[in-house]
This record gives sequence, structure tokens and C-alpha cells, in this order.
Amino acid sequence: MDSKIKTLQEKIAQAKLGGGEQRIEKQHQKKKLTARERVEYLLDEGSFEEIGILVTHRTTDFGMEKEIYYGDGVVTGYGTVNGRLIYIFAQDFTVFGGALSETHAEKICKVMDMAVKTGAPIIGLNDSGGARIQEGVRSLGGYADIFFKNVQASGVIPQISAIMGPCAGGAVYSPAMTDFTMMVEDTSYMFVTGPNVVKTVTNEEVTSEELGGASTHSTKSGVAHITSANDIECLEDLKKLLSYLPQSNKEQPKKLAYTLTDEVRDNLSTIVPDNPNKPYDMHEVIEGLIDADSFYEIHKDYAENIIVGFARIGGRSIGVVANQPLFLAGVLDVNSSKKAARFTRFCDCFNIPLLVLVDVPGFLPGTDQEWNGIIVHGAKLLYALSEATVPKVTVITRKAYGGAYDVMNSKHIGADLNFAWPSAEIAVMGAKGASEIIFRREIGAADDPVAKLAEKEAEYADKFANPYRAAQRGFIDEVILPKDTRRKLIKGFSMLENKTVVRPDRKHGNIPL
Repeated sequence: MDSKIKTLQEKIAQAKLGGGEQRIEKQHQKKKLTARERVEYLLDEGSFEEIGILVTHRTTDFGMEKEIYYGDGVVTGYGTVNGRLIYIFAQDFTVFGGALSETHAEKICKVMDMAVKTGAPIIGLNDSGGARIQEGVRSLGGYADIFFKNVQASGVIPQISAIMGPCAGGAVYSPAMTDFTMMVEDTSYMFVTGPNVVKTVTNEEVTSEELGGASTHSTKSGVAHITSANDIECLEDLKKLLSYLPQSNKEQPKKLAYTLTDEVRDNLSTIVPDNPNKPYDMHEVIEGLIDADSFYEIHKDYAENIIVGFARIGGRSIGVVANQPLFLAGVLDVNSSKKAARFTRFCDCFNIPLLVLVDVPGFLPGTDQEWNGIIVHGAKLLYALSEATVPKVTVITRKAYGGAYDVMNSKHIGADLNFAWPSAEIAVMGAKGASEIIFRREIGAADDPVAKLAEKEAEYADKFANPYRAAQRGFIDEVILPKDTRRKLIKGFSMLENKTVVRPDRKHGNIPL
């Protein structure tokens, strides 16, 4: 028996070495942790239970029978993060460059299945050169198996991908179908075709970093939701993200203990400028409404004219969608509509209430926007908020013009509570533009057209550049003082806690993709 125990111990020790000390050192030289180091850092101490540590590949072609590594390039199992169960797989770049084989994929699929069965998040730490070419179609089939599992798990359990090295070719589609994609600056990249292929096909000279690095995907493409400076920061960000989420779609997010006080925030009254054309930072409004230091922004550097992220109000986890007047005056455009729609749908999947803060002058005009489908992309946000059944509360801080008023969680598309500050302007368009149209003849016939325009603009503004017409119609539930907003939100979300909605009997809707 002693010899058998020794044999087992030797195999486990061999498995934990991955590709060996030399390759581990190379990983460290690149300022990257190994797969096992990442798992150990992320999970609570002593909580990790590995599955499939002795799995090996089945390939005998191209001399592969001589290169056998226990675990086959991926560490899989389960453990806890802050006491909560999660499932995890971490690709090991020290073994065949983390390349995916048939058995490698089977290990990943196994933990994904277990995550769905038990209702717990699945975390993927990606660090792989792609498909293991020695296996041909078997490797490609492994990718497809994973993709299918991603789709089946979507909206059932949270799925988070952390790209901590290369992720290229077909491998990119699994992270793309998960709920959040995180990237590490300087050491991670994602692309369907690499720089060499790009050069061959289009004659473009581009580096891996320029083509698909963390900066590119966090600012230009929107593929990356969160970027981190290094592996450790990425894993800390992952822990923070998990803290706002429920375990599955059958649970509510964890509510922290909170004692209600007067909740008055006087500073909110001075944030919105008297000049309706002067910008301000919506982050200041958000910080004034939420629990201290609880905002965790998603897609921070992409489509900055809209803000999305998680926060807590009265200890309750919520999702925030807010126009940002500092960028493009807070207009809705192609990218901001997609960004907010995707975030809205995630929150609705996982029972996270939504707070929508509105200061929107409309949709961005121009040929670029029209030719790139602002109609269909704007409709995505409209569809997402209309379909969402979680508690939805809107606060209009200033402008709510035109169709953008409808889209930004208006009462007409199912918002539960709609508040407006006295500074709110709810109208088809701004007073100047409206006056130029309505009073065109009168202004043109005037002795002093400029003075007449100013007169008519003031007349229109007095009638419509306020929240009271909408309140009279019941489109606004209450016009409130900014300082009282936090208290109203805490009570409102508490009141809506047990909200239920009966959906139409259908297979699924057809969101305008």
C-alpha cells in the first residue's frame, strides 16, 4: 500500500509542476502568474478542490505520445470566494502553451456542467495559444462544445472570463459569450486573426497589442469590460465583481446590513448647473446617491457618454445606467446604446434592480451614426429596458428630450418609479430648436428676429423646459428635491423588492441584433 500511495503522490506532484520549473520561470519572467498560482490567489485559502488532475491527452500523432503532462494544460475544480461557491478553470501556458485539446475541453465542460447543476458562477482564466493543431478537428470540436455550454449557461449562472495571456482564433468566442470579459494590460490580447494574417491579407503592419490588447478592447471595440494593471489586480477586480452578483438566476444578490438614517445629501443640490448647456460629471450624482465607495464601473473607457456599473443603495446591490453630460453632452449613440443594453440585460437576468439617471439631449445626429445603424442599436436599449422585469427606477436630473426620453427608462416602457428634479427639462427638443420651428414665420416677420426668437424661446422654456407637464400627466411620479433623492431611492427599491411580472407566453423575443 505504501508504494501505491507513493505513486499517487508522485503523479500529483508531477501534475502540479505543469510544464516544469523552466517554463514556470519563463511565465514569471513575463510578469505572469502560473495557472495554479492564479487559482490559489483567487480562492479562499484551502478551499480549492481540483477535478481531473490526472487527465492526459489521447494523441499519438506527431510524437505527442512522448509528451504527456498530467492535467493536460488546464486546472479545473471548485472552491469559494469570500465563502461563496464558484467553479473555475485556469489554462496553463506552461503546458503546450495552454493549447486546447479534446481532453482539455472535456475538463472545462465538466466544471461548466457542474456549475449549472448547482447554481454557482463559472470563472475562466484564459491563457492559451489556441487550438492544439496536432489534434486537428478534435480540438475544434472541443471549442464548439465549450461554446454550446456557454450559451446554455447564459442567464442561468454568471459567467466571467479573465484574459491573462493570449486568446486568439476561435478561442475568443467563449469569452465573448460570457457576461464579463476582463483583460490584463501589456500581457493579454484577443483577436480572431493575428498580426501575421492581417499583414498577409490587408498589408497592414500592426502589433499584437495594437490589434487586440487590453487598451484596444477597453476603448475601441468594447470587448473588454474591465482592464487591470497585472494578474493580482485582475484577480482582485474579479473578487469585487462577484460581490455584487447572485450565485444564479434563482437567487437575489446578497444584501448587506444597513440602518436607515435621514439620508439627506445637500451636495446634490449644487451639482447640476443653472446653465442648461453647461456640462457636469454624472459620477458626482452617482456618488451622492449610493452607499459610500460602493460604485464599481463597467466599461469605464468605452462609450464614455454613458455610465454603467454596480453599486449599493441601503446595502442593496443595484445596476446603474446613467447619461454622462461630460462626454458628447450625454447623447445616445451606437456604442453607448449597445453598452447600456448589454448591461441592462445582464442585470435583468440576475435579479439586480436598475437605477437609470437621465440627462440626455437626444440621439447623436450625422451620417456616421445613421450609416452604422443608430436606429437598430438605439432600439437595443429600448428593447432591453422594455423587457426587463427587475425593479426599475428613473431619476431625471436635467434634459430628457425626444425619443431618448422614451428610451431612457420612461414610465411608458415599464419603469416602476420615475422621479424628476426641479431642473428637469422634459420636451421633444430644446427650447431654442423648438422655437425656431414653431414660431418660424412669426420670427421671420419680426422687426428684430433675434429678440423675437429670444422671447419665444423663453415662452417655450417656461411651458415645457420643466418637469411639471409630465408630472401632471402622471409620467413622472414625483418631482423631488435633489437632497431627498437617496432616501426616496432606498425606500423605493425596498418597496419594489417583491415585484413580479407575468411575461407573455412565447419562446423568446427577437431583440434587434
